[in-house]
Amino acid sequence: MTVHQDYGAFLAAKARLDPPTGLAVVPELPEALFQFQRDVTGWALRRGRAALFAGTGLGKTLMELSWGDAIARETGGMVLLFAPLAVSAQVIREAKKFGIAARAVSQQSDCGPGINVTNYQKIEHFSLSAFVGLILDESSILKSTSGHYRTRLIVEAAPVPFRLAATATPAPNDFMELGNHAEFLGAMSHSDMLATFFTHDGGETQKWRLKGHAEDDFWRWLASIAVMIRRPSDLGYEDGAYRLPPIRRHQRTVRADYRPSLETGTLFPMEARTLGERLAARRDSVDERVAMAAELTPRDRPFVWWCNLNSESDALAKAIPGAVEVRGSDAPEEKERKLIGFSEGRIRVLVTKASIAGFGMNWQHCADTGFVGLSDSFEQVYQAERRFWRFGQEKPVNVHFIAAETEGAVVANLRRKEADAEKMAAAMVRHMADLSSAAVRGQAREIPAYDPRQAIALPDFLARGAAA
Repeated sequence: MTVHQDYGAFLAAKARLDPPTGLAVVPELPEALFQFQRDVTGWALRRGRAALFAGTGLGKTLMELSWGDAIARETGGMVLLFAPLAVSAQVIREAKKFGIAARAVSQQSDCGPGINVTNYQKIEHFSLSAFVGLILDESSILKSTSGHYRTRLIVEAAPVPFRLAATATPAPNDFMELGNHAEFLGAMSHSDMLATFFTHDGGETQKWRLKGHAEDDFWRWLASIAVMIRRPSDLGYEDGAYRLPPIRRHQRTVRADYRPSLETGTLFPMEARTLGERLAARRDSVDERVAMAAELTPRDRPFVWWCNLNSESDALAKAIPGAVEVRGSDAPEEKERKLIGFSEGRIRVLVTKASIAGFGMNWQHCADTGFVGLSDSFEQVYQAERRFWRFGQEKPVNVHFIAAETEGAVVANLRRKEADAEKMAAAMVRHMADLSSAAVRGQAREIPAYDPRQAIALPDFLARGAAA
């Protein structure tokens, strides 16, 4: 008998598709959902543990709330939704807007049946095993393989039967992020995913590529736990209102204060190439870039300036009348107060960093923004721009990039990175589109090919060993 059980467990571990663990019947969902949102939410409910990789502005918050509300109603239990700082208040406003019951909570004793909303910084005040459902808004927080939140969420979420992770389209070549999502959902461990589908790319242990023979299996497996969508047409729906107004990027260049150098043998300023050279170029041009930013800031409409250095942020807040600065050193409550103040129109000009406010906020009321300093993270620029350029934006969005002449063609480089990212994302969608579309739009629950309840016919030599 022992051999039968061990062999069954061995085969079950080899099953490629993660079987659904969700609701057999999808309950009534909010009328506010568009058809593609309704179908995606229904699929996630049938799955039980799922990831929504949906582009910015596709209504992830409404889908999260609809999913959590359905789980709470069907089970009578508590659902906990984690969101970035200040975004939790935005989630509560969205819930009220759509008539979905949700409460803001700071600790376990605040929670009750239904949807409970908090931010990631308060995770230590909750016992995750007490909840029937867990939702991660902006689940890119799982990106780091060694991050504090990543590890704690994966370990403590294991007993939670219903789990939903939602983020904008992940980087198609960031397999670490995909592996962390799979581990959070309980579909496969991060290390097992790499061992099953990937191989080392050269000598660097952090670089992996899909095994040639495993590519189809990988995308099929990923489509069993995640929906990837940049626009409704990726799943066969009409794009309709999701066609956005144009986004216009403008590079503004300030002259570099440069002197000929006998040491380097250069008479003219040279474009920075290394990270150190770019950082030096930014530090040497703070005053000039801040002065240009102050001149560009309109006096009659909202504006957000994104900085990279504290010196940029300090100088901008002083140079622009009425500007409010959100710093990393601010207390969480103070950050939240300022970000909500801008969202609700009480603050007209905001000065902050993409690492602080570049994720999750819905700022369609603003169509003008700019970067007075850049990090080397394309994802941060992408996310920061999409606080404004998203569904619900009615005006063309203008984005200004202010750089020293030694920093080179900033906008051209961003466009190149964006084209590369779009190409990779398109490939990811192309691989998954048919599989995801069939699962999302179909009404039947998925049935894995392997059913461990079936009797296993063992070879004679194993059967004789079991009898002995």
